[in-house]
Amino acid sequence: MLYLLWEAVRADMSLKKQNKGIFDIGGKKISKKQMAVLTWWKALEGERYEGIICDGAVRSGKTWSMGISFVIWACSSFRGHDLAFCGKTITSVRRNLVTPLIRSAAQWGFTVKEYPSKNYLEIGMFGNVNRFYLFGGRDESSAALIQGVTLAGVLLDEAALMPRSFVEQAVARCSVTGSKLWFNCNPEHRLHWFKREWIDKASEKRLLYIHFELSDNPSLSREVISRYGRLYSGAFYERFVLGRWVSTEGLVYPMFSEKLHTVDTLPDVFEKYAVSCDHGTVNPASFGLWGLSSGIWYRISEYYYDSRREGIQRTDEEHYAALERLCGDRVIDCVVVDPSAASFIECIRRHGKFRVMPAKNDVLTGIRRVADVLNSGGIKIHRSCADCIREFGLYRWQESGGSDAPVKENDHAMDDIRYFVMSVMSSAPSGFFVASTVRS
Repeated sequence: MLYLLWEAVRADMSLKKQNKGIFDIGGKKISKKQMAVLTWWKALEGERYEGIICDGAVRSGKTWSMGISFVIWACSSFRGHDLAFCGKTITSVRRNLVTPLIRSAAQWGFTVKEYPSKNYLEIGMFGNVNRFYLFGGRDESSAALIQGVTLAGVLLDEAALMPRSFVEQAVARCSVTGSKLWFNCNPEHRLHWFKREWIDKASEKRLLYIHFELSDNPSLSREVISRYGRLYSGAFYERFVLGRWVSTEGLVYPMFSEKLHTVDTLPDVFEKYAVSCDHGTVNPASFGLWGLSSGIWYRISEYYYDSRREGIQRTDEEHYAALERLCGDRVIDCVVVDPSAASFIECIRRHGKFRVMPAKNDVLTGIRRVADVLNSGGIKIHRSCADCIREFGLYRWQESGGSDAPVKENDHAMDDIRYFVMSVMSSAPSGFFVASTVRS
């Protein structure tokens, strides 16, 4: 198999020059993109890449080709070194990578000796033997499991399902000269950290990026591909069948659209201004500056400070200074603040510059009213408010628990918008208000 594979490489079957055919390597059908995964590191252009990312549809053939290529590369490049297979759990690593490798070992000419109790394999090829550790990146604490080991390479299967801390720790362990990074995943939502930090920056990080579709797996018949198309619809179809990074069902505000609800330019004149604040010291703080023009409230700009991201917590006084910078010399009608932030409310009062009031904090009613003003076009978001726009694509309902409640993540700008709509836009003392939102 390897001889035929290298013959294919020497025949100049590179990613750029192949036709759309399927290659027969020792009776094994291999697609153009699978061939690219198997040989990228051996081709001349592979020297300029420090790793590879493969994403795309389920059952598109990327995981198999990644596993085989990773082993061949490792045993072609190193002897007596440590490498790692990583997945969401060690069980998923064994299912997705180890079992297929053991089944393919004889066909591809390598040996596998497994040590289940110690969670590593010894794989031999070309007279070289290397040790491959198995790691599971289930949660934030998993990053500690991989600390201290020095790796010549790592394959992260299901990378988008792992915590960012684990992925970054695994990458940091690859300090051996000549080491390379291998990432494989199915798409998640379009604002997922792995897409933004790795796929969107693949060129900058010198990573080869290959996107797989169902048609890139020669082992799937047309009937099976058609069945996948019938099984899924909507966002799940786009994600699992087309392999696109899209937001799926479960969004609290599925009606939010960047095309409809964001603007690049603002009105020249505003009738009045208000500010909404979700205060946080450990958690992010999100403040929104709003202006009313011709019956529409515009989120003009925002202050969003994440102490975990920045590494430094800010005090009430520092947040208040940011509030003054956000407002500038505008005359602010009122500042509405998370009612639980008593110390920050008192801080604003002591300075005597702004009229401050605790926000109305009925979560479900607030969500319904925000949905109503989104549907009616009552609010618009300036495109500079990046964290607000990001959270609209991430703010989700809890999938279990038996009650209607949003997940307490990516909700800080969402909370300050809810405070604004409830306390400023719906501030009439009486009247009948009806709103609805679809629970996906």
